[in-house]
Amino acid sequence: MILDVNMTKVQVNDEDLDKSLLSFLRENLFLTGAKDGCGRGLCGACTVLAGTRAVRSCITPVRKVANKRILTIEGLAGEKDMHPLQKAFLEHGAVQCGFCTPGMIMSSLALLLKNPAPGPDEVKKALKGNLCRCTGYQPIVESVLAAAEEIRNKNIEIIGGRPKAGRETNRR
Repeated sequence: MILDVNMTKVQVNDEDLDKSLLSFLRENLFLTGAKDGCGRGLCGACTVLAGTRAVRSCITPVRKVANKRILTIEGLAGEKDMHPLQKAFLEHGAVQCGFCTPGMIMSSLALLLKNPAPGPDEVKKALKGNLCRCTGYQPIVESVLAAAEEIRNKNIEIIGGRPKAGRETNRR
């Protein structure tokens, strides 16, 4: 089986098909951004995207994501710049210890793919499965709202983090 991880085709051996996606990403591909927080899909620290959907990689077998594009926190940033969500988390103090941050950002990304202009209640609902023990949730919600606004105002691709080609990038 071939898996598309962060826009790179990866061969999956038969013995890895029943391995959790988290274990495969960390042990086989050395992508350690997704964290093993609880091992039961309850904390959200292991969240990655499968297609446009946030999935708990610690409870998702590799075989279940066949034919889906997998995006991890490592594949989110552009070559030169951080993604607007990553920048907003730093600017709004939503990063403390950082353990939950990759999962929070990936869950937020899934929300923005469905709804590029969420309100605070929609952000809270989208992040209800992600636990943070350091920041409280207000800086995280503020970060997602700020990133969503930047993405809309600067006409940035939600995945890719670059201005959309052939479009005005300085909208007011």
